[in-house]
Amino acid sequence: MAIGRYFLRLVDLLPEPSLRAQRITAALVVATQALIAVTGVIVRVTASGLGCPTWPQCFPGSFVPVPHAEVAALHQAVEFGNRMMTFLVVLTAAAAVLVLTRARRRREVLVYAWLMPASTVLQAVIGGITVLTGLLWWTVAVHLLVSMAMVWLAAVLFVKVGQPDDGVPRRQIPAPLRALTAVSGGVLAAVLVTGTLVTAAGPHAGDKSIERPVARLEVDITTLVHLHGALLICYLSLLVALGFGLAAVSAPRPVQLRAGVLAALVALQGVVGVVQFEIGVPAVLVAVHVALAAAITAGTAALWAAGMTRVPVEA
Repeated sequence: MAIGRYFLRLVDLLPEPSLRAQRITAALVVATQALIAVTGVIVRVTASGLGCPTWPQCFPGSFVPVPHAEVAALHQAVEFGNRMMTFLVVLTAAAAVLVLTRARRRREVLVYAWLMPASTVLQAVIGGITVLTGLLWWTVAVHLLVSMAMVWLAAVLFVKVGQPDDGVPRRQIPAPLRALTAVSGGVLAAVLVTGTLVTAAGPHAGDKSIERPVARLEVDITTLVHLHGALLICYLSLLVALGFGLAAVSAPRPVQLRAGVLAALVALQGVVGVVQFEIGVPAVLVAVHVALAAAITAGTAALWAAGMTRVPVEA
């Protein structure tokens, strides 16, 4: 309780933020959560997963990279850079808590704000387990999936910040279409899970050490790719149906626009996936694929959150 009072006194010393400042802060949270997922996959495709072989230190006795005969300097720099991104994520998450608390936002917004630093701590622990277990494929998969969950929560936070605190909740789209949005989110989750399995069975293990080979998922990758692709087509079909439904009920223009942009991103993602598989899964396209996955996750979350808004009591 004493800590809580001290925190509130500290917050009161800050200038009251404008709505624009709050939205910018929330947008930065989304951006950093997505960016650390992309830098994480860069670590993987450059085989830099064990560039810092210990955690939380980079090497025993040092938190920063040191010259080492068995670890290339590039791998150290890539892995250490990804770890440094964590500080940027923590900084934006803490800023969101401070800014939104100072703005006296409603409880719902503050809960989403506090989830950001809390989930970042969880992700740091998972990252440490991933390193200490030698990049076991399922730990890497969990690491990415938690990142996508954090992107989802950050996108919902951004939408909630833009809605007024006073008034009452009101649907912007009919209940069946909102349910369809939720179903599409569930299918997206399945797409992401199967995507991590494809990567686990693919050529990018995160480290190429001959002495310490990284265990891979022993499942035929072609089978996993077909499952992953089928789920993506199912997801895109749901979005197209949702788009037609939103147009039929004359849903607000911003909501229809989000659905259209999201469908276009998913179609692009499908093209990127096919191309990367056909040409041997080049590292650059893997990074692009994950970046699009983060954008699609944020877009799906924003579309779902936009289905419910808040209006003044008089309205």
